[in-house]
Amino acid sequence: MSMNAVVAEELVISYGSLIAVDRSTFSIPSGAVAAVIGPNGSGKSTLLNAIAGLAEPRSGAISVRARDRGLHRIAYVLQTTKINDALPVTVEEVVTMGRYAGRGAMRRLNSEDRAAVRAAMERTGISSLSSRHLSELSGGQRQRVFVAQGMAQDHDLLLLDEPLTGIDLTTAQAIDAAIHDEINRGCTVVLTTHDLSEAQVADYVVLLAGRVVAAGPPDAVLTAGHLANAYGPSLLHVDESRIFIDDAAHQPATERHEHKRSVHPESSRADVHPD
Repeated sequence: MSMNAVVAEELVISYGSLIAVDRSTFSIPSGAVAAVIGPNGSGKSTLLNAIAGLAEPRSGAISVRARDRGLHRIAYVLQTTKINDALPVTVEEVVTMGRYAGRGAMRRLNSEDRAAVRAAMERTGISSLSSRHLSELSGGQRQRVFVAQGMAQDHDLLLLDEPLTGIDLTTAQAIDAAIHDEINRGCTVVLTTHDLSEAQVADYVVLLAGRVVAAGPPDAVLTAGHLANAYGPSLLHVDESRIFIDDAAHQPATERHEHKRSVHPESSRADVHPD
């Protein structure tokens, strides 16, 4: 376990009688960026919930180093975090909420907490927004605020649910830089994505389709065979040199940080073509 942040053996996760992730065995190495990718409804968010300890296995086991021995050094940034716009809360106050996860709501924050909040805002490029009301921010700026809130927590493992989906290029670059800074600090980052090009540049990939189809380095996982297994022939299109996924979640939209996704069958490397 010393070299792995997460280890799952024959893991099954269900909601009542519905199995969300069927029997899956995989590991995620420590100190890496791991991308969890798969079609809509494949179990990506469910797997993050299991790693965070929010979903109990129906059978099998999952061991998370950041939760061993009673620890809970995990920061989890959900895909959609909603705060009532009527609340008079500033950016700095939202990021500061991350410190209460470890301190408790009734404990007074100290200079260490304040320093962690300032550092998280600096790393995500939102220091200049500290006194702004959350309702005044763009969608991309809000995304950076919630990522900063996660980074302000004491953690060894950072979970991000589709952090780069539907955001502007400036936000994407800021979050990408912050993710790599996490790795330099010795943390492990697990993020979900629909984007093959994002998965291709990760250190490790978990390919899901209601179960783990494959897990390992990108070149070993994002192959034509594995992708066809996960997405099916109706969504996977192969021409002479590339594989294209024809999935609604992969379609470009106006003012979004998006890439056209294609993978060469020979090398499984993702070609990135700006829209």
